This record gives sequence, structure tokens and C-alpha cells, in this order.
Amino acid sequence: MSDQITIASFDADQLESHLEAFGEMLHACVHDGASIGFIEPFDAAAAIGFWRDMVLPAMRDGRRDLFVALLDGSKVVGTVQLDCATMPNQVHRGEVCKLMVHPQYRRMGIARKLMEALEKRAFAKARHLLTLDTRTGDSAEPLYASLGFETAGVIPAYARDPFSEKLSATTVMYKRLAN
Repeated sequence: MSDQITIASFDADQLESHLEAFGEMLHACVHDGASIGFIEPFDAAAAIGFWRDMVLPAMRDGRRDLFVALLDGSKVVGTVQLDCATMPNQVHRGEVCKLMVHPQYRRMGIARKLMEALEKRAFAKARHLLTLDTRTGDSAEPLYASLGFETAGVIPAYARDPFSEKLSATTVMYKRLAN
């Protein structure tokens, strides 16, 4: 099925025309336990609101790039963002944000393809250092390591679990792109 997956770079208008699909994917990921900033209860309206109120303005301002995994050219099944809203002394750096793949489409190499597209864009924008954080022990941590990200450190009790009051650590990672 991965042959039917394409990676696209969406502009703000494309995101806006697919808000419900992005909301559904985010909602499914959170309900599957993804630690991507949201906690239960988390409804579909809140998921759509995230894309509309947080991501869309950043894209319109040129601060964020959005990469999308599409099944058969139209169904949104994964996404990742490159945030380039950095301070003047950090214009060489970009942040990887909200890598997610719909639970029904995981373990197909989609996350890896999304990250490869993000890295190419970062390099083209002269962003030669990528940073990110991920819940310590999550399945994303070894994925990032396999892509060449190195651990800078671990912050204990960083974020609340989506389903409970438990606080989880986060692993801060970085990757230097060849320049």
C-alpha cells in the first residue's frame, strides 16, 4: 500500500480546504494515545480548531511548512510541519512539529517519507539544524534516531499523558543537515 502514498507540500489554501480531514486524523491520533499536545476529552471540533487557529495562520505568514501523506492522491493519512519562526540568531534552525500518521496507516514507512520531505525543504531554506521533542519511550523516539537525530537530553515531567494525570518525560533531539 505504501506505493499508493504520495507526499505533498500543502499551502494554506489547501489546508483550509481539507480542515475536516486534518481534524479527523489528529482526533484519531490523540485517541490512539499520541502525545502531541492534547488531552482527553478531545473532540473533533477542537481538532479542527487546532489546524484552523494555530497552523493556518502560521502558514499564511510563511512561518510554517506543511507536508502531507496522501493515500491515492486525496486521503490525508499523515503530516508533519517545519516551523521556521525562529529568533534572528537562529535563522539556521527549524523545528519539527506534530509528526503524525493516522493509526490505520502506521508501520508503512509514511513517517519516514514525511521526515525526508521536511529535511529536503529545511535544507533548501538553509535551515541546517533541526530540533524536536518527543515523549520519552514513544515509538517515535527510535524512528527519529534511525533518521540521524541525536538526543540532547531528557526533561522529566514535561507533559501530561493524554488519558491520565501522569506526567511524562520528553526527549529533546537534534539533527545537523549537511551544508
